[in-house]
Amino acid sequence: MAWVKVLESVEHGKKGEWRLCFQKVVYNYDNKETEDGFRFIWKTSEDRLQPARGQARIPNSSWLFSLLEKARAAGWFLMPKQL
Repeated sequence: MAWVKVLESVEHGKKGEWRLCFQKVVYNYDNKETEDGFRFIWKTSEDRLQPARGQARIPNSSWLFSLLEKARAAGWFLMPKQL
């Protein structure tokens, strides 16, 4: 089993509606090991995370690019230099 610590989060959608979140996280395992990573997860209209056994269906590819751009703009990761 693992529990997740959210370091950063960006969302696609409006408050009061279901929103798709892209999160920078740390997975903490029972054996005390940790792994850095990213995940997609839905947030309900009541502002609660909706875990679905680690899977989040992304209904539109433009949402994916929108979330990645928001994360890049927030400084989560550096883009390689243009050649």
